[in-house]
Amino acid sequence: MPVSDLPLDQVRTLLAVVDEGTFDAAATALHLTPSAVSQRVKALESRTGRVLLTRTKPVRPTASGQAVVRFARQVAQLERDARAELGASGPDEPAPVPVAVNADSLATWFLPALTRLPEDLRLCFELRREDEFHSTALLREGVVMAAVTSSAEPVAGCSVRRLGRMRYLPVAAPGFVERHLPGWPRAPLARLLPRAPVVVFDRRDSLQDQFVRELTGGRGAGPRRQYVPTSEGFAEAVEAGMGWGLVPEPQAGPRLRAGTYTLLTPERGKDVPLFWQQWKLDSAPLAATTEAVLAAAAESLYP
Repeated sequence: MPVSDLPLDQVRTLLAVVDEGTFDAAATALHLTPSAVSQRVKALESRTGRVLLTRTKPVRPTASGQAVVRFARQVAQLERDARAELGASGPDEPAPVPVAVNADSLATWFLPALTRLPEDLRLCFELRREDEFHSTALLREGVVMAAVTSSAEPVAGCSVRRLGRMRYLPVAAPGFVERHLPGWPRAPLARLLPRAPVVVFDRRDSLQDQFVRELTGGRGAGPRRQYVPTSEGFAEAVEAGMGWGLVPEPQAGPRLRAGTYTLLTPERGKDVPLFWQQWKLDSAPLAATTEAVLAAAAESLYP
C-alpha cells in the first residue's frame, strides 16, 4: 500500500501512542477519548493489514509499526519545514533535529561540527547517545532522523555517507603496566593482555575483545572488567590504573605526551569505520546538519 493512502490523522495518532507510551496518555495529548485513539489505531492496522503495536506498557511498535512511525515523523518534519519556508512558523519555533551519536564521537569531534551551523537556522538538537554498532536501531524505529553508525548497510528509507575511521589506541597507566604486565615489552603482549584487568564501556562494548582476539588469534580480553559507561570516565579510569583499554586517539594523545599513558602496541591500533545515515528527506535543517558533520569528520577522522 502506498504511504499516500494512509490517513494522516490515523498516522499521527499512532505516533502519539508510541511517544506517550499508552493509549490514555495519547488521548490526553491529542484531546481525544481513549476509545477514539484505539479506534484510529485499529482502523490503521485494518487498512495496512498489519499489527502495528504491541499492547504492552509502554506500547512498542512492531517492525511494521516502526515503518509507519518513521513515516509519521518524516511528515511532521516536512510540515515544519514548509511552515518555516512560508513564514507561518512562530519566531520562537525551533527546528528539531534528533540524532544518534556514539559516546566517543560526542566527546571528541561531533559537538564542534554542530557549532558550524548558523544561528539563524534555529536548530534544536536532541542527541541520543548510542553505541555506533547499535545506533541504526533508532533510525529503524524512527526515533532519530540521522545517526553516526558503524554500519554501511542503509536502513530502509535512509542514505549512507562515509565519515572516516576513528582510531583507538591500546593504552594503560605506567603503574598498571608494572603491576599487571610483568616483563613487557620483552614478554609478548599476546600472553599478558588476556590476563590483565580491562576497562570496557558497557556490556555491549566488544572493542577490547576484538583487539585481543586479533592479537592472540582467538582469546578475548580477561574476565576482570571495569564497566565505565562514559567516554571521559573511560579515559580517566584507564589513566587511574583500573585497567587497560582502547582510547580514542584525540583523548589518548595528550596523556601519552604527559606520560600518564603508556602505548602498549606502537605498531598497531584499532580503527572503527564510521558512517552517517540519514532519512532520504528534502529537509533544510537535516541538509545543513549533514554538511557540517561531513566537514568536521573530514578534518578529524582518518580517511
